[in-house]
Amino acid sequence: MKALVWEGPRVMNMREMEIPKPRADEVVLRVAYAGICGSELSGYLGHNALRVPPLVMGHEFTGEIVSLGENARVVNSHLQEGMRVTVNPLQYCGECEFCARGLVQLCLTRKLIGAHRPGAYAEFVSVPANLVSPLPDGMSLETGALTEPVAVAVRIAELAGDVRGQDALVVGAGPIGLLALQVLKLRGAARVFISDLDAERLAMGAAFGGEPLNARQADVVKTVRDATNGLGVFAAIEAVGTAVTRANAIAATRSTGTVVLAGLHEETGMMPVADVIRREIVLRGSFCYTEANFAEALQLLANEEIHLAPWIVQSPLEQGGDWFERLLNAPGNVAKVLLVP
Repeated sequence: MKALVWEGPRVMNMREMEIPKPRADEVVLRVAYAGICGSELSGYLGHNALRVPPLVMGHEFTGEIVSLGENARVVNSHLQEGMRVTVNPLQYCGECEFCARGLVQLCLTRKLIGAHRPGAYAEFVSVPANLVSPLPDGMSLETGALTEPVAVAVRIAELAGDVRGQDALVVGAGPIGLLALQVLKLRGAARVFISDLDAERLAMGAAFGGEPLNARQADVVKTVRDATNGLGVFAAIEAVGTAVTRANAIAATRSTGTVVLAGLHEETGMMPVADVIRREIVLRGSFCYTEANFAEALQLLANEEIHLAPWIVQSPLEQGGDWFERLLNAPGNVAKVLLVP
């Protein structure tokens, strides 16, 4: 099979690889669509410790089951050959303290498809059967490929707290920021400001009901505080991951408010800790999602309550490296790139 292999910082090449065979509790999918995630962009640059080259990335995907391991139906009785499915890419043990609490994303031995094992930037991928979810009737494979990033946004909004009637800020109008904006609106947020440097992405945010703030043209923190009578927002979502954007999210949040940190562009960096302490701001990290978040994401998509259309681009897998470079430099009016093997 053909696969797109990350071989070092800013180096991706198409390679020929063996088609995987399922282990007893796995299934093999023919990949239909595989999205490019922001965490993969940082991995591509060599900034993400989870990913070590050479690696087939890809953890947002859909496909069709082509073969099942001998115990696959014991693990997941719904599965059959030819079924159209999506996959929760986060493997967990099911036995540790965090798994017992339903926080499978914090499993002590968690592994991510596309990081710890080959992912979906290939014609075929083998995945654990217990992580596979059939697509609802009528849902396209393209839409199903958004389930994973929507689940990330559902978890972010959950950690932001009860936003009904409250103002919020999303820093970063990339895919996760745009999806988080929509989930916050669905949960009853009054106004959701969204800031970015890219005017075309801010236009998407406005189309999804956000109040766009161009950080090249305005002081985001001052604008938000002026619009909230000097208080700041109830909750801020930081979906970029730089020292500047993290500091802005904190500064724009009211005392005792919540800042959810979801961006991973920089794994370490300076933060205004004194401001956090003096204003009793709650900082929450948001990593992946629970099983319930993933199921809710699939239902939101099935109900057509959340989307990224018409700003989804489909591209041949062979052009994946070029799209990584474009998304890093000048993404423009593209909300999600889906690679097609």
